[in-house]
Amino acid sequence: MPYFDTASAAPLHPVARQALLAALDEGWADPARLYREGRRARLLLDAAREAAAEAVGCRPDELVFTSSGTTAVHAGIAGALSGRRRVGRHLALSAVEHSSVLHSAAAHGAAGGSFTEVPVERSGAVDPAAYAGALRADTALACLQSANHEVGTEQPVAEVAALCAEAGVPLLVDAAQSLGWGPVAGRWSLLTASAHKWGGPAGVGLLAVRKGVRFAPQGPAGERESGRAPGFENLPAIVAAAASLRAVRDEAAAEAVRLRALVGRIRSVVAGRVGDVEVVGDPERRLPHLVTFSCLYVDGETLLHELDRHGFSVSSGSSCTSSTLEPSHVLKAMGVLSEGNVRVSLPMGTAEADVDRFLDVLPGLVAEVRERLGAPVSAPPSPAPVASLVVDALGRRCPIPVIELAKVIGEVSVGATVTVLADDEAARLDIPAWCEMREQEYVGEEPADRGSAYVVRRLS
Repeated sequence: MPYFDTASAAPLHPVARQALLAALDEGWADPARLYREGRRARLLLDAAREAAAEAVGCRPDELVFTSSGTTAVHAGIAGALSGRRRVGRHLALSAVEHSSVLHSAAAHGAAGGSFTEVPVERSGAVDPAAYAGALRADTALACLQSANHEVGTEQPVAEVAALCAEAGVPLLVDAAQSLGWGPVAGRWSLLTASAHKWGGPAGVGLLAVRKGVRFAPQGPAGERESGRAPGFENLPAIVAAAASLRAVRDEAAAEAVRLRALVGRIRSVVAGRVGDVEVVGDPERRLPHLVTFSCLYVDGETLLHELDRHGFSVSSGSSCTSSTLEPSHVLKAMGVLSEGNVRVSLPMGTAEADVDRFLDVLPGLVAEVRERLGAPVSAPPSPAPVASLVVDALGRRCPIPVIELAKVIGEVSVGATVTVLADDEAARLDIPAWCEMREQEYVGEEPADRGSAYVVRRLS
């Protein structure tokens, strides 16, 4: 069964498995002890740190291992903000950062600090000039991911890092999605990553802090990992993480070319065969293995279940697949369609035949889901167009409000409006996105007794 969700967690690399089993036998002792078993464990830990530091592009004494990538992000942000508290308490970050960064920003704000979210373009990338505009005299830290976890767009890290350096602001880069493909370019100050994204075991994160960056670890002091990651090191997992990082890097160049071609095929075939679909993310400046698209008039959760039933494991940013019933903050920040969203992220070694079968199965499944939901095949003009209509979609979840809009848009005169009443948060994103795809005018959102009123003017 093809597994196409490596952006969430990559399958354990064979080298990681071998290293893990060997380290369970050799690396069980306390590496802080001076007896034989402790010295052996310390050698394993030092070798793992050197291998990871080489892959990151930093000195071994600048890198520590944490219990997860999220822990690395939280520790990195908190330590950098505390270390530079005399400068100020302002944090800059992009609007599409991983939730671990957003949660750190929210906690910082709740504690009396401030933060600015830099908007992104429709491709999902920040404009370096816009990011520079968010830097202030009291900015203690800036954060920017190397590549987006939902749409694969690579960020202009080198450009932003140069602007941050010029402003005297350290830049923390979340490299979780990209580190397995290569080092992060630019003059970054801090970097975080997570081993399960590149085929290492879960429960191992990396935090690199360049020499000269003011950093004050938060929480109770610990004796291990330079005081930045308290607790006994999970040495077997660390050894496996470092070994697998080196192994995937050796394979990365050739696999990037192969997977980029497969992803390019998915992008073109989905756009051509599925219909009413928006392929999102930068088409060129992107991770080689990841593609995301959103299908009009489709319930994302139902589509994921159908794909799973046919043997394909994929992910989604649709609101109806989330416990919060809110669309992905990444898709929302990009201003793209969220309904019927599918993220495909191919692991190394993906067979071309599996991609072909996915592309054969997908169009039929999308058509079946649309038919179940009563989506319009077309929207022919009414023989007697009316001046305006109101569609009541209150209490109905994605993608029903957009489906109801599409059904009636042909019943109003050109220049007239349809008002959709909806209380699903996704409507705020999907109705404007539908208007752009259908070349209709999105007039705007108005208050209503319940939910919101979304006004659309028919242009053709």
